[in-house]
Amino acid sequence: MNPIKTLAAAAFGALALLAGAAQAQEFPTKPVRITTPFPAGAGPEAVVRLVAERLQKKWGKPVVVENKPGANGFIAIDQFKRAANDGHELIHLDNVHLVAYPHLFKKLPYDPVKDFDPVTPLFKTYFFVGVGANSKYKSVGQIVADAKARPGALNYGSWSVGNPVHLGSALLESMTNTQMQHVVYKETSQLYTGVATGELDFALGSLATAGPLQRSGKLKFIAVTGPKRHPAFPDVPTVAESGGPAGYEVTGWTTIAAPKGLPKPVADKIQKDIEEALADPEIKQRYATFGYDVFPATRDEFNAFIAAESKKYAEVIRRAKVSLD
Repeated sequence: MNPIKTLAAAAFGALALLAGAAQAQEFPTKPVRITTPFPAGAGPEAVVRLVAERLQKKWGKPVVVENKPGANGFIAIDQFKRAANDGHELIHLDNVHLVAYPHLFKKLPYDPVKDFDPVTPLFKTYFFVGVGANSKYKSVGQIVADAKARPGALNYGSWSVGNPVHLGSALLESMTNTQMQHVVYKETSQLYTGVATGELDFALGSLATAGPLQRSGKLKFIAVTGPKRHPAFPDVPTVAESGGPAGYEVTGWTTIAAPKGLPKPVADKIQKDIEEALADPEIKQRYATFGYDVFPATRDEFNAFIAAESKKYAEVIRRAKVSLD
């Protein structure tokens, strides 16, 4: 290679790094907007607002959370894609947008790889396998055994096609080679009432969604979808401990994402400041209320996790033959 060209390339790279570092020191230079597809009051949206308040104090500039619910999150994503790409416009996404929709829609109004740079995960939440208080099922193993004995007879529910509760249940079918019916409810309250009354054999639910009926004694949790027991429910076994498949894990998670191509020093600053906000004791207390867990990960680790989740659910969706087109 021409030594002059090599030196020129090195000099250009050094200048780019210096420019990025300078941008990071100055960032933000104007108000920052975080667009969220979640409606006001939803658990994930509440976390974003708590983080935004702390970023505003640290940055000395307004940090506005704008709700753009509806249309599978496409309204929020479209606004984000049309906005400035200098880091002053960020977006709040969940796992469905990044790992499920790319396999559920033949054509998406966004590219999950090319349009977003996930800066840092905000939280991870595990689900519980919930059955009615009077259900005959005491373990996941009993559900699986019955599903194998009566193909297509058992049912489970969720609030839509392609959400984590639906795909997590379909994953259980896939890993146990069983066939069950998916029943869609309009609202989460109707869904878990259906479990409590016996209309549904089971449903996956979080502490935020299924917790109220569990606390009232109308639902019981027979397993948790994490790799270990939940600290709030030490007596509830994991799915594997409950006779289900080993390695079964289902999570819900959200992330703050920046535009693709944002200078690394700026993205690093946003990540560092968000992680600092998430360490606030008040936010940790709210996490406990929602049943959320912290999800520490570098951007490389998080991107690898997203890729693995996408691969896992691509197979689940293919096997379940579901589509949103």
